[in-house]
Amino acid sequence: MALNKSIFKKNIDFSMGFLGNASRLIGVDVGTASVKMVEFSRMGGRAQGIRLERYVIEPIPATAIQDGNINQLDPVGESIRRAWQRMDTRQKKIAMALPAALVITRKICLPADLQQDDLIFQVEAEASQYMPFALDEVNFDFQVMGPVLHQPENMEVLLVASRRDKVEDRVAAAMIAGLKVIVMDVEQFAAQAMFSEVIMRQLPGGGKDKVIVLVDIGAHNTRVNVLVNHVSVYMRDQFFGGAQLTQAIQNRFGLSLAEAEMARRSGTLPDSYHNEVLMPFRGQLLQEITRALQFFFTSTSFARVDYIFLSGGCACLPGLKETVFEHTQITTQLVNPFAGIGLSSRIVPRQLNMDAPALLIASGLAKRGTVMH
Repeated sequence: MALNKSIFKKNIDFSMGFLGNASRLIGVDVGTASVKMVEFSRMGGRAQGIRLERYVIEPIPATAIQDGNINQLDPVGESIRRAWQRMDTRQKKIAMALPAALVITRKICLPADLQQDDLIFQVEAEASQYMPFALDEVNFDFQVMGPVLHQPENMEVLLVASRRDKVEDRVAAAMIAGLKVIVMDVEQFAAQAMFSEVIMRQLPGGGKDKVIVLVDIGAHNTRVNVLVNHVSVYMRDQFFGGAQLTQAIQNRFGLSLAEAEMARRSGTLPDSYHNEVLMPFRGQLLQEITRALQFFFTSTSFARVDYIFLSGGCACLPGLKETVFEHTQITTQLVNPFAGIGLSSRIVPRQLNMDAPALLIASGLAKRGTVMH
């Protein structure tokens, strides 16, 4: 379940809801290996009709971000600035997100008849119990999820919080690039919202009652998120990702890290790459996915999976989708957050098909701007 409101305001005294009244935002996903930017526009004045105007993927220096933390602010800011320049847009208002590792989320139960002021007071009181640091060091927000099952007198509230300095680091990086952060979200929520709104709706019956596994393959982390009726029922992080492939290329062919990444993306590696590097990595990645599925089955009451969707920078690796299907016998697809969405004339469809799985978070953030008033 994604939050419907911008989160991580300076504290609870900020009003809930979107900040400002921008009709368009650039979604900016700052990952370990790259900055991804996406910009949508409305079509025909209808919020549900959107068009992909432009997108960019720009590398980030290898040591600038580790475990979601910005260690080198200026290089990250410069990467964001280069990405924005390549976007060739006038829009400077952006939506960003924090990785789940830097965020604390809790579901709390409160009386359903609370007035807004009392609700805020109660949430703040609950937050103080869960935070391992002082509240004046925290940015947090909340979302009322609905009534508690079989307890209509109570409601479930999702509390989301992060250390203020983690939020301010990303805001500062954006400021270096000359951009203004309007919305701060959580990567998991942004990805899940876009996946639910665009991809699940295209499944037979809208994916109702189906068990859907979203596998996001990042640079250092592979996240397995299991969704049923748009709600996450299981999540697991595997510390394995595309960085291992880049390092294997670097070691095998005597390249620098930057050269290895560029050669992988451009497809200019020697013929031996497929058998000596790609196939072993693909096998390791398959092991990580199947291990996560085994944990899912043994730790929940679910006994089946209906669909597997692959996202992230390595999702389009040659043969990966087919390998996952062959070993699991589960329908496996690549994530395309732009399915059924209009494309501007500047978008190259063939290139977009290759890049789309890596743009799920950025597109989820960018879509925020198409529903703001």
